[in-house]
Amino acid sequence: MQKLISVDLKADFGFFRKPDANNTINLSYNIAHKPAILGIFGAIIGMDGYQERGKMPEYYNKLSHIGIGITPLGHEKGNFQKTVIKYSNTVGYANKGSNYLTEEATLIKPTYRIYAILDLENEHEQKLYEYLRNGYSEFIPYFGKNEHYAWWEKESFREYEFEKYKEKDDDIFVKTVFIKENIVKDNKVAPVFDMFSFMKDENPYLYFERLPRDFDQSLYQYNVEDYVLTTFRLKNSIGLSDLYFLKQDNCYVQLL
Repeated sequence: MQKLISVDLKADFGFFRKPDANNTINLSYNIAHKPAILGIFGAIIGMDGYQERGKMPEYYNKLSHIGIGITPLGHEKGNFQKTVIKYSNTVGYANKGSNYLTEEATLIKPTYRIYAILDLENEHEQKLYEYLRNGYSEFIPYFGKNEHYAWWEKESFREYEFEKYKEKDDDIFVKTVFIKENIVKDNKVAPVFDMFSFMKDENPYLYFERLPRDFDQSLYQYNVEDYVLTTFRLKNSIGLSDLYFLKQDNCYVQLL
């Protein structure tokens, strides 16, 4: 049996490190991405993390097939406030005898509504469903670094009546971040934003960010895609995969 659920994960601070950074400051993804959420789900049900170089962790091997969607909450047109935190590391093996200084642009009070579609016939997904619903966690989850503890209120847990998307002629609203397709890809046309729908919203916006979708297990690095978060409706959704309609909220989510 499949269940489509959501919980609201939050923390006082968060830092989802970008692999591309300059010499003076390390940058964070603004929106939590699927590989990070898989790590949080793995911590909640007590799965092992990274144990051996070049080997994917237990949680990724057992949970990466789960469809996950992400909606940031309490943001400003897709952005969270940030503060730069400076660190000094005086451990010799880390800096060859001199002080190693680094700065991190850290998110302030990031909150995300995490959607997931779970198969309750799978023992790991059944356990995750029960733990999320009851507010349990075997390990402490965190947002990118173990000093940025994350949590959720069990009252935020929701279940949805849903149906898989079928192409329609009318416009649709996608609540989660979704992948922006190329202008032409596999003979398909990219989604078209309905710019007149801004009149239905007092604070319309389009927010774009390149985010990790999953891991390239041969290169051992993130596979990244261009994502969109917007209040605009879509005139068509050709090229968008894995869309689900939430009947209670009258909107769509993309669960990848």
